[in-house]
Amino acid sequence: MSIARSVYIGTDGGATTSKIGGVWEDGTAVATDLLQRPTNAHLGPEAVVNGWVAAIGAYLEQNQLTWAQVQGVGVAIPGPRRSYGVLERGPNLPESFVGFDVYTAYHRALAAQAGRPVALFVGNDGNMGGVAEAQRVRGSGKGSVVMLAPGSGLGCAYIDGNGLPLDGDTLAGMEASHMPAPLHLLGAEAYPCGCGRSWGCIEMYTALAGLPYLLAERLKHYPDHPLAASPLGPKERALSLRGLAQQGDALAVELFDFQARALGLHVANLAMALDPQFVVIGGGLMDTAATTDAFRERYLRIVRETAAPYLWPAQRERIEIVAATLGDLSQAIGAALVALYEHNE
Repeated sequence: MSIARSVYIGTDGGATTSKIGGVWEDGTAVATDLLQRPTNAHLGPEAVVNGWVAAIGAYLEQNQLTWAQVQGVGVAIPGPRRSYGVLERGPNLPESFVGFDVYTAYHRALAAQAGRPVALFVGNDGNMGGVAEAQRVRGSGKGSVVMLAPGSGLGCAYIDGNGLPLDGDTLAGMEASHMPAPLHLLGAEAYPCGCGRSWGCIEMYTALAGLPYLLAERLKHYPDHPLAASPLGPKERALSLRGLAQQGDALAVELFDFQARALGLHVANLAMALDPQFVVIGGGLMDTAATTDAFRERYLRIVRETAAPYLWPAQRERIEIVAATLGDLSQAIGAALVALYEHNE
């Protein structure tokens, strides 16, 4: 009689959509398809946790697995944390989530469903995504990995040789999106960030959060551009830029070139402190379904070329700057991998 294999489950608890993925005990993915469900944050924290448990049940059934095989669960949560598993105020969750103890509530719900305690591990969603991308890029190697994922903000993670993320003593490790940008090299003003800092967080020059500011500046040089007279709001105009860039629009291309240069400078800055072997660039700009090969290749080339002069000679030869490959899978798979790694330490 065959022995049932152990499985580790990852929950990507996004503000809008929650995703479930899993890995076997050897770290390989159970499936390449995610199970996705609405997070339903408007119903409150307990409803969200119950929804995660129900989604795991559906994922197990979908893959012919049982709760008895589940040895650990990881959960990726957005935003800052007050303490391990306890949420702080975040930009995308209702007020009812402030101070919510995700760890305790989820741990209890899992135990009730499985009929026994299930090991639970909580981490930042960007860190969890970095864990999965690190496993993919380095294979059986031990090189450290920095992941930078421009999206609404700039997701950042550092993954060590053991495959685990840098959390820091107050769980604020690798909040590198809020380091100051080298404004003198970019020729840019210090735009205020949603985090409250006004020194020019690098997020504002590499992600959607700052595109309305950058667009407003560049439109002064493109007075006849259709966006100059557009009735759309600042965010909606910024959201249209990625599609325009795919069509070769000069203004849009110029803005994404600027963001790539800013990210290249950030890569060099982080390399001074972390000295990684790999830098993985993720986020929507690397989404193969949303951007062309030519766009992605141009963006990565500018990142590499901008970083290179500021790296030590040995780093120029060793550091590899590559595109992420897991897309929406990364955070759920990363959470499952953290559960595997931590459970077996």
